[in-house]
Amino acid sequence: MQRSQAISAFIGHESALDQIRGTARFIDDLPEVAGSLHLAPVCSPIAHGRLISIDAEQALGMPGVQALIQAGDLNGPNEIANMAGDEPILAQHEVSYAGQVVALVAARTHREALAAAAKVKLHIEVLPSVLSIEQAMEARAWITPPVLLERGDTDGAMAKAAHRLKAQRWIGGQEHFYLEGQIAYAIPEEQDAMLVHSSTQHPGEMQHWIAHALDVPAHRVRVLCRRMGGGFGGKETQSGQIAVWAAVAAKRLACPVKMRLDRDDDFKITGKRHPFRVRYEVGFDDEGRLLALDAELASDCGFSADLSIPVNERALFHVDNAYYLESLRIRSYRCRTNKQSNTAFRGFGGPQGMYVIESAIGDVARYLGEDALHIRL
Repeated sequence: MQRSQAISAFIGHESALDQIRGTARFIDDLPEVAGSLHLAPVCSPIAHGRLISIDAEQALGMPGVQALIQAGDLNGPNEIANMAGDEPILAQHEVSYAGQVVALVAARTHREALAAAAKVKLHIEVLPSVLSIEQAMEARAWITPPVLLERGDTDGAMAKAAHRLKAQRWIGGQEHFYLEGQIAYAIPEEQDAMLVHSSTQHPGEMQHWIAHALDVPAHRVRVLCRRMGGGFGGKETQSGQIAVWAAVAAKRLACPVKMRLDRDDDFKITGKRHPFRVRYEVGFDDEGRLLALDAELASDCGFSADLSIPVNERALFHVDNAYYLESLRIRSYRCRTNKQSNTAFRGFGGPQGMYVIESAIGDVARYLGEDALHIRL
């Protein structure tokens, strides 16, 4: 039998030489078509409010500024074509988080667009906001209804356990911090077609979102991504907003349009890893065997669903990690808050779920004065 040469063989990364030489081209390195414009976002400064008016008079008079695009200027529906259909392309009557994009400024250069966007005045009537998991739980503000997962007789097993411990833990969110920020470059083509260069993990989804926003068949939209400067989940759905903004502006203005978020705007606008509050009670015997687990997972989903449903489902299914528990009960709460819509991040909810059982095992080990490895085995 011929021995395989693939195992342990050195296979260089496809773009390694170009990257170490500095010749690998990312979207911002692509030559710009003559007449291209640049977009900058106008963001809400408050978490929740009623949008009364937009005053762009000063901004429109600044050097290089060509247009201000608002929700009323869109050719198609003011709706991101995500799973839930609960997110506008541009906020229109209501703003739902600090950083939500209300309008787009188009100018000849990136710096001119940013300078003008800073001069747009928003008149917003402040409304009550929900800014924490505790507030959302108290208000019963959910993205989707709570979910209960149960196996065995949790109450009975807990009652019979020789020892019981309760705990509450907090798991923070996390910024993706990809080196290449969110960026898209949209170029109108003939017959209502659109070419969009997008730094994305999901070109097919970008095509769907853009076609929906432009109100054209999907085959009229081409999305290209030669390479990304990092993504980690942050460019799975979140890249769609930037791609859609560039595309709707390109169609509206009939010219190529690039949108590149500065890092501070990227932080304000895009979602993060889901923060969780977890509560649990664990029942166990003198040897440290876990007999029952009763847990509650509450996550901060932000203002819209995005990928919060599958992220929370995965957290739910990963609570027992590599162990089998005969009796467990897990409640999952998907909290709606006035923050960015949290999204995919490496692990996709799994780490938050696994933390519950691993934390409980650590508690049991400390209580019994045992090595946690002994409890795990």
